Amino acid sequence: MRHSLPEALPDFEHIKRYWNYNLNATVAKILPGEYYVTCHNEILTTVVGSCVTACICDRVHGVGGMNHFMLPHVSKHKKWEHTEVSAESRYGSFAMEYLINEILKYGGNRRHLEVKLFGGGRIMGNQISVGQQNIDFVKNYVHTERLNLVAEDLGNVYPRKILFYPADGRARVKKLRSMEQIIVEREKAYQRNLEKQPNEPTAGEVELF
Repeated sequence: MRHSLPEALPDFEHIKRYWNYNLNATVAKILPGEYYVTCHNEILTTVVGSCVTACICDRVHGVGGMNHFMLPHVSKHKKWEHTEVSAESRYGSFAMEYLINEILKYGGNRRHLEVKLFGGGRIMGNQISVGQQNIDFVKNYVHTERLNLVAEDLGNVYPRKILFYPADGRARVKKLRSMEQIIVEREKAYQRNLEKQPNEPTAGEVELF
Protein backbone atom coordinates (compact mmCIF):
# COMPACT_ATOMS: atom_id res chain seq x y z
CA MET A 1 0.00 0.00 0.00
CA ARG A 2 1.41 3.39 -1.01
CA HIS A 3 1.20 6.14 1.61
CA SER A 4 1.04 9.81 0.67
CA LEU A 5 3.19 12.11 2.80
CA PRO A 6 1.74 15.25 4.40
CA GLU A 7 2.79 18.40 2.60
CA ALA A 8 5.98 19.91 3.99
CA LEU A 9 5.85 23.50 5.21
CA PRO A 10 7.31 26.11 2.83
CA ASP A 11 11.15 26.17 2.81
CA PHE A 12 11.35 22.59 4.11
CA GLU A 13 10.58 20.72 0.89
CA HIS A 14 14.27 19.76 0.53
CA ILE A 15 14.30 17.66 3.71
CA LYS A 16 14.35 13.92 3.04
CA ARG A 17 11.01 12.40 4.13
CA TYR A 18 9.62 8.91 3.67
CA TRP A 19 7.02 6.49 4.99
CA ASN A 20 8.42 4.10 7.59
CA TYR A 21 6.39 0.89 7.70
CA ASN A 22 7.89 -0.25 11.01
CA LEU A 23 6.92 2.99 12.73
CA ASN A 24 3.73 3.39 10.68
CA ALA A 25 4.49 7.07 10.25
CA THR A 26 6.09 9.69 8.04
CA VAL A 27 9.72 10.22 9.02
CA ALA A 28 11.78 13.33 8.28
CA LYS A 29 15.52 12.71 8.33
CA ILE A 30 17.58 15.67 9.55
CA LEU A 31 21.21 15.78 8.39
CA PRO A 32 24.05 17.89 9.85
CA GLY A 33 23.45 21.53 9.04
CA GLU A 34 19.71 21.09 8.57
CA TYR A 35 16.63 21.95 10.61
CA TYR A 36 12.98 21.08 10.11
CA VAL A 37 9.62 22.25 11.45
CA THR A 38 6.26 20.50 11.09
CA CYS A 39 2.64 20.94 12.09
CA HIS A 40 1.85 17.31 11.18
CA ASN A 41 2.06 14.08 13.13
CA GLU A 42 5.50 13.20 11.79
CA ILE A 43 8.59 11.66 13.39
CA LEU A 44 11.87 13.57 13.12
CA THR A 45 15.10 11.61 13.27
CA THR A 46 18.83 12.24 13.21
CA VAL A 47 22.12 10.68 14.33
CA VAL A 48 24.54 12.73 16.45
CA GLY A 49 28.06 12.08 17.67
CA SER A 50 29.84 15.23 18.83
CA CYS A 51 27.10 17.25 17.12
CA VAL A 52 24.06 18.42 19.09
CA THR A 53 20.40 18.27 18.17
CA ALA A 54 17.73 20.39 19.83
CA CYS A 55 14.16 19.07 19.73
CA ILE A 56 11.66 21.84 20.43
CA CYS A 57 7.87 21.80 20.37
CA ASP A 58 4.72 23.56 21.46
CA ARG A 59 2.40 20.68 22.33
CA VAL A 60 -0.54 23.03 22.88
CA HIS A 61 -0.52 24.23 19.27
CA GLY A 62 0.92 21.06 17.73
CA VAL A 63 4.05 22.47 16.10
CA GLY A 64 7.69 21.57 16.63
CA GLY A 65 11.01 20.83 15.03
CA MET A 66 14.58 19.62 15.22
CA ASN A 67 18.01 20.97 14.26
CA HIS A 68 21.47 19.39 13.99
CA PHE A 69 24.66 21.45 14.29
CA MET A 70 28.39 20.72 14.46
CA LEU A 71 29.94 23.90 15.88
CA PRO A 72 28.59 26.50 18.34
CA HIS A 73 29.57 29.69 16.49
CA VAL A 74 30.81 30.83 13.13
CA SER A 75 34.46 31.83 13.22
CA LYS A 76 35.08 35.55 13.58
CA HIS A 77 37.14 35.32 10.40
CA LYS A 78 34.18 34.20 8.29
CA LYS A 79 31.63 36.69 6.94
CA TRP A 80 27.97 35.81 6.45
CA GLU A 81 26.45 38.89 4.85
CA HIS A 82 25.85 37.13 1.53
CA THR A 83 25.47 33.49 2.53
CA GLU A 84 22.44 31.22 2.49
CA VAL A 85 20.38 30.38 5.57
CA SER A 86 21.13 26.70 4.92
CA ALA A 87 24.83 27.47 5.31
CA GLU A 88 24.42 29.56 8.45
CA SER A 89 22.27 26.92 10.15
CA ARG A 90 25.25 24.56 10.40
CA TYR A 91 26.27 26.62 13.44
CA GLY A 92 24.44 26.44 16.75
CA SER A 93 24.01 30.17 17.22
CA PHE A 94 22.01 30.30 13.98
CA ALA A 95 20.45 26.84 14.15
CA MET A 96 18.73 27.58 17.46
CA GLU A 97 17.47 30.99 16.38
CA TYR A 98 16.11 29.76 13.05
CA LEU A 99 14.40 26.72 14.56
CA ILE A 100 12.63 28.72 17.26
CA ASN A 101 11.60 31.50 14.88
CA GLU A 102 10.10 29.01 12.42
CA ILE A 103 8.14 27.27 15.18
CA LEU A 104 6.73 30.63 16.27
CA LYS A 105 6.02 31.55 12.64
CA TYR A 106 3.81 28.47 12.26
CA GLY A 107 1.74 29.01 15.38
CA GLY A 108 3.95 28.13 18.34
CA ASN A 109 3.87 30.21 21.51
CA ARG A 110 7.21 30.93 23.17
CA ARG A 111 5.70 30.38 26.62
CA HIS A 112 4.72 26.83 25.67
CA LEU A 113 8.02 25.75 24.11
CA GLU A 114 9.62 22.61 25.52
CA VAL A 115 13.25 21.81 24.72
CA LYS A 116 15.08 18.47 24.68
CA LEU A 117 18.81 18.29 23.95
CA PHE A 118 20.90 15.36 22.73
CA GLY A 119 24.46 14.66 21.61
CA GLY A 120 27.80 16.28 22.34
CA GLY A 121 29.58 12.94 22.74
CA ARG A 122 33.37 12.72 23.11
CA ILE A 123 33.91 10.56 20.05
CA MET A 124 36.87 12.22 18.31
CA GLY A 125 39.76 10.94 20.42
CA ASN A 126 42.36 13.49 21.47
CA GLN A 127 40.92 16.42 19.53
CA ILE A 128 39.66 19.44 21.38
CA SER A 129 36.25 18.43 22.63
CA VAL A 130 33.87 19.71 19.99
CA GLY A 131 31.12 17.90 21.83
CA GLN A 132 31.74 19.78 25.08
CA GLN A 133 31.84 23.11 23.24
CA ASN A 134 28.46 22.30 21.74
CA ILE A 135 27.06 21.31 25.14
CA ASP A 136 28.33 24.48 26.80
CA PHE A 137 26.88 26.62 24.03
CA VAL A 138 23.43 25.04 23.85
CA LYS A 139 22.88 24.93 27.61
CA ASN A 140 23.95 28.55 27.93
CA TYR A 141 21.63 29.47 25.05
CA VAL A 142 18.65 27.76 26.66
CA HIS A 143 19.41 29.44 30.00
CA THR A 144 19.94 32.90 28.48
CA GLU A 145 16.75 32.68 26.41
CA ARG A 146 14.81 31.35 29.42
CA LEU A 147 13.55 28.34 27.53
CA ASN A 148 11.94 25.38 29.26
CA LEU A 149 14.49 22.54 29.17
CA VAL A 150 12.53 19.39 29.99
CA ALA A 151 15.08 16.68 29.12
CA GLU A 152 18.69 16.18 28.03
CA ASP A 153 21.05 13.36 27.15
CA LEU A 154 24.40 15.05 26.56
CA GLY A 155 28.07 14.12 26.71
CA ASN A 156 29.53 10.69 27.44
CA VAL A 157 31.43 8.80 24.74
CA TYR A 158 28.87 7.33 22.35
CA PRO A 159 26.83 8.48 19.33
CA ARG A 160 23.04 8.55 19.51
CA LYS A 161 20.11 8.02 17.20
CA ILE A 162 17.16 10.27 18.05
CA LEU A 163 13.48 9.88 17.22
CA PHE A 164 11.40 12.94 18.08
CA TYR A 165 7.61 13.17 18.00
CA PRO A 166 6.87 16.92 17.95
CA ALA A 167 3.09 16.44 18.11
CA ASP A 168 3.30 15.20 21.70
CA GLY A 169 6.91 15.99 22.68
CA ARG A 170 8.14 12.40 23.06
CA ALA A 171 11.75 11.56 22.24
CA ARG A 172 13.44 8.18 21.97
CA VAL A 173 17.22 7.71 22.14
CA LYS A 174 19.30 4.75 21.03
CA LYS A 175 23.02 4.54 21.87
CA LEU A 176 25.06 3.48 18.84
CA ARG A 177 28.23 2.08 20.38
CA SER A 178 28.87 -0.33 17.49
CA MET A 179 28.68 2.49 14.92
CA GLU A 180 31.06 4.89 16.68
CA GLN A 181 33.98 4.71 14.24
CA ILE A 182 31.75 5.22 11.20
CA ILE A 183 30.16 8.30 12.75
CA VAL A 184 33.58 9.66 13.81
CA GLU A 185 34.80 9.46 10.20
CA ARG A 186 31.62 11.07 8.87
CA GLU A 187 31.80 13.94 11.36
CA LYS A 188 35.50 14.53 10.66
CA ALA A 189 34.75 14.72 6.94
CA TYR A 190 31.84 17.07 7.61
CA GLN A 191 34.04 19.30 9.78
CA ARG A 192 36.68 19.48 7.02
CA ASN A 193 33.97 20.55 4.58
CA LEU A 194 32.90 23.31 6.97
CA GLU A 195 36.46 24.62 7.09
CA LYS A 196 37.02 24.42 3.33
CA GLN A 197 33.65 25.75 2.18
CA PRO A 198 32.40 28.15 4.87
CA ASN A 199 29.91 29.85 2.56
CA GLU A 200 28.38 26.78 0.93
CA PRO A 201 25.49 24.67 2.22
CA THR A 202 26.86 21.30 3.34
CA ALA A 203 25.15 18.19 4.64
CA GLY A 204 26.90 15.16 6.07
CA GLU A 205 24.71 12.13 5.67
CA VAL A 206 24.98 9.20 8.07
CA GLU A 207 23.06 6.25 6.67
CA LEU A 208 22.37 3.85 9.53
CA PHE A 209 18.77 2.78 9.05
